[in-house]
Amino acid sequence: MERAATLLLLVTLAGCSSSATEAVLAPVSEPRVAARSIPDYQPSRPAPRVLADYLIVDKSERLLIAYSNGQPIRAYRGIQFGDAPMGHKRFEGDERTPEGIYTIDTRNPRSSFHLSLRISYPNRRDQAFAAQYGRSAGGDIFIHGQPTGYRGPPLQGDWTDGCIALTNEEIEELWSLVPDGTPIEIRR
Repeated sequence: MERAATLLLLVTLAGCSSSATEAVLAPVSEPRVAARSIPDYQPSRPAPRVLADYLIVDKSERLLIAYSNGQPIRAYRGIQFGDAPMGHKRFEGDERTPEGIYTIDTRNPRSSFHLSLRISYPNRRDQAFAAQYGRSAGGDIFIHGQPTGYRGPPLQGDWTDGCIALTNEEIEELWSLVPDGTPIEIRR
């Protein structure tokens, strides 16, 4: 049932690709987005009045793009990851950010980091893989801002435990754009 719902969602969102079949069979292998045409986050620019209905995180480009009705509405560049950013998260403590299609399943305004949006990792496949090795897949992967109470400039480098970090201003805008249940695709 979960797979059927995911496939239906992918077919619905396939308007960005050349065919629905391509989107269902290989959503992660689509060509890279032409990011130059997407409005970047700017502190002085008000958030768009539309809500995002899909997010793409491109780990190699360090780019998060929010979409609405197949059109990019905002881009966040220079995002940060865990200490081992490349490769799919396999186990608790591996400091990797998951890759694949998940959802934003809840939000936490009182987390240890400024405004956290939780990603639905691990899914059943992630759990089964880790279980084969007698390990935990981990969890509590979020998109969030800087540590709560930290007053300095944004932390540099990859410093999370596998989460996706933005500046506090960026997460405030994204928080207002992204409802719970929004699909998020995380690519290499």
